[in-house]
Amino acid sequence: MNREVTLPLIVDDRGTLQVAASDVSKLLRTVGGRWLHLVEAGQDLDEDTVAALTIELAKLADRIDVACIAHSSGPTSR
Repeated sequence: MNREVTLPLIVDDRGTLQVAASDVSKLLRTVGGRWLHLVEAGQDLDEDTVAALTIELAKLADRIDVACIAHSSGPTSR
């Protein structure tokens, strides 16, 4: 089950991002962290599944951060 998720950047006609990447990546990481906390608190969740999903959410958050940094940096001219 190795599927790539592609998320389009949502920009206006001037190229300005409409959702802050930091908000999206923070949300993804928070969800994963909350799941881990539930496992640690003894909730009836499969630890391996939670760990795998948390890792994938963190990877997705990283990819969003990188894509938005690249978009914000734009082409460099010398």
